[in-house]
Amino acid sequence: MPACKITVLKRVLNQDLADQYCKSEVTPCSTFSEGQEFIVEYGDLPPDEFCDWAWNDIYPAYLALVKGSDFSPWMKEGNSMIRCCSDGVRPVVFMLERISD
Repeated sequence: MPACKITVLKRVLNQDLADQYCKSEVTPCSTFSEGQEFIVEYGDLPPDEFCDWAWNDIYPAYLALVKGSDFSPWMKEGNSMIRCCSDGVRPVVFMLERISD
């Protein structure tokens, strides 16, 4: 059964946007920590305690990977892809890697 490892690479804070548009102080996403890893067996459900918004954002790449897509035209390793959540003020960057077939 295909599986995918999801690793949190980076939590970003666009402070200039936060200062201009947010009502209160904003910090980097507190749901994830850099280096955090999740193993997801083939299926439609996110890992426990995974942000629903982030899952919806990375799900298309996850699904493509577990179905065997090869991203080697863009990535050094064709079984991987980098995606991020769509939070424009404090996005989180993820590495998705197919780890089994």
